[in-house]
Formats: sequence, C-alpha cells, structure tokens
Amino acid sequence: MNGDDLSAFEAELGFDTLAIRAGYKRTQEAEHDEAIFPTSSYVYSSAAQAAARFTGDEPGNIYSRFTNPTVRTFEDRLAALEGAESCVATSSGMAAIMSTCLGLLKTGDHIVSSRSIFGSTVVLFNNYMARFGVTTSYVDLTDLNDWEAAIQKNTKLLFLETPSNPLVEIADLTRLAELAHQHDCLLVVDNCLCTPALQKPLSMGADIVIHSATKYIDGQGRGVGGAVLGAKEVVGGDVYGVLRTTGPTMSPFNAWIFLKGLETLNLRMKAHCANAMALAQWLDEHPAVDTVYYPGLKSHPGHSLVASQQSDFGALLSFELKNNSREQAWQVVDNTRLLSITANLGDVKSTITHPATTTHGRVALEEREKSGISDGLLRIAVGLESIEDIQNDLQRGLSKLS
Repeated sequence: MNGDDLSAFEAELGFDTLAIRAGYKRTQEAEHDEAIFPTSSYVYSSAAQAAARFTGDEPGNIYSRFTNPTVRTFEDRLAALEGAESCVATSSGMAAIMSTCLGLLKTGDHIVSSRSIFGSTVVLFNNYMARFGVTTSYVDLTDLNDWEAAIQKNTKLLFLETPSNPLVEIADLTRLAELAHQHDCLLVVDNCLCTPALQKPLSMGADIVIHSATKYIDGQGRGVGGAVLGAKEVVGGDVYGVLRTTGPTMSPFNAWIFLKGLETLNLRMKAHCANAMALAQWLDEHPAVDTVYYPGLKSHPGHSLVASQQSDFGALLSFELKNNSREQAWQVVDNTRLLSITANLGDVKSTITHPATTTHGRVALEEREKSGISDGLLRIAVGLESIEDIQNDLQRGLSKLS
C-alpha cells in the first residue's frame, strides 16, 4: 500500500498524519504529491456505465460541478480531521452557509442565530432567506436562556460562530447541542476561526460544521473556498443535492491549495496562538487601550470555558480604544506600515481592520451596538511575523493617540 490508501486504518492515525496523507489514492502515474484534475467532464467505458453513473447505481465521476477527484480528496481529508462522515466542498464559506440553508430549510421554517456572526451571514439570513419565507431570531451567543426563549415550534436550525468574530466570545457547545436536540433542531457551528486543529464541534454534539477554507485552512491568502461537514444523510444527501443542482463549486486548483494548507495546519495554528497571546498581553498593558478581547486572558469571560472545548485560544483578538471614536481607530490603522489593512483573516500575514465600517458595515447600527461592535473597536488577525515587529507597528499608531 505504501501510503496509497489509508482508509482501512485512518482511525489509528494522528491529526498531523491525517492532515498530510488522508483521503488520497494515487493514480497509475504513481505521483508522490496529490494530482490536480482540471477537467470538466469524464469519459465512460460504455453507454451502460454512463447510465449507471447518472442514476447513482455505480459510484464515480460524472461532471466536475459535483464530482472531481482533487476536490474529493480535500473533502475526505477535512472530514477525517473533523471526525465527520461526510464533507461537501463549496466555492466559498458563504456558499457553504447558503447551501446548508437551501438544503435543510423550507418556507415557514425558523433559524435561531447568535447575534455575533459574520456580517454577510446576517445579510444572507435577513435579505435573502427571508425572501423564501425563512425567518431568523438573533440572541446573545453566551446566554443559554436567550437561546431557549427564542426557539419556536418551527425552529429548525441553531446557528453560531465560536469563537465569535470580532469579540471572540465563547459559546458552550455541549449545552447548546443538548438544547438543540431537546427541540428537534440541528446545531450548526461555523468553525473557521479554530479549524479542527483547535476545536471539533461534532465531538461536542454539533450536527453540522461550516468552514471558510479561505481562512486558516489555506493559511496564506491564496484561494477562496468553503466546506460543510456532518452526517452522511444530511450533508452527503441534502446539502450535496444543492451543490449538484445549483453549482457553488470549489475549483480543483483551490482544492489543491487547501490540501497544501492542511499539511501545515497544526503547526501554523500553534504559532498563531502563541503570537496572539503575546500581543493580547502587550495590548492589555497599553495606556491607550481600554479593553482587550482575547480568551487567553484570564479577564475574558469565556476563559475557563474555552479551555474545556478548545486546545488553544486562537489567533484572533480585538481591542477597544479608551477614546472610543472612529477617527482615532482609523488613525491607528492608517499609521501601521507592516500590518495589512484588510478584512480577511487566517493569513500568515497579520491583518488589521475596523469592523464597524468593514465586516459589519452592512449590519444595522442597532444590531452592531447589541453585538458590542463600537466605533473604537479594532480587530487583528495575528500572523506569523516576529511578535516584536507586530507590536512595534501597532505602537506607531497607538502612540499618536492622546
């Protein structure tokens, strides 16, 4: 076998081994690295085989909108890391959320969502799912009573990100899973900030995990993609059906990029977390900073909880300036020279953004305020540069504030 197909003994292998080798079967060319299959269609040996493929009686490739060997390798490898039966790769993280909603919801259904989610997800729920008669109620991520009070007879999904973006709040996944299942709902967790290297929601009772592979799975800002993971019947059936028909498809080139990202995922996440902890502690002592939001700090309300469900504290942090104004926040951003001014995250390059006018700029002011996203809040996705250089770069902007 010599590494050709590990499926028979995957359960015996460690995370790092799975991240490098799981899910791939070498072709007849005996390549050492995973092959990229840039083909739109496939050839059958006979008319009978073509018919069997299209009816599903015979497994195999049909059309690259929904069956591609490189994409399938990425799906199988990520499923092995998350402990999922099935994975459907999509063209983006938002496509993953959209496919989940289209596959599992119908007119008259209801979503209970954390208020602390990505701004585009709020827009998807409020502006687009609402057109199809799916309503959404928003709750405090960390308040279980708030979640329970919002559940209705027609509630089908509980949706959240943990840690949240940008305030890195921590949800109790085990208790939320219990609550969801008591009411015959599915718990859907966006795990893109942690990745399976730091957190495995399915092991704590979640039903579906969402990823933006664009973030830490890639790790170097090279491609856009997403994934939905969970049980074979739900993800491999209902969500896959949406992909097959509507086509929010991951390209084989991007799938290959993400495969390369998975190979170093565990190492990168450890280094990201170490840098983030050091930066959070430095900011916590800075005279221009009022509050630092990072679960690694003992002052963070989710500090003890995160230790029980994550293996480390993550790479994202936010901080609020003492003079809580947009003008001063922008001044800090504009005086950096090293940090990249971009709303993306998960890159080896550290990034800085002003959430109120970027990631959550399309969210209504009232909802932003309820989520704690103030004008003086800045978010940093801590990269892998020298921590001293990151601190010195922030100091350029912070030192100008008075």
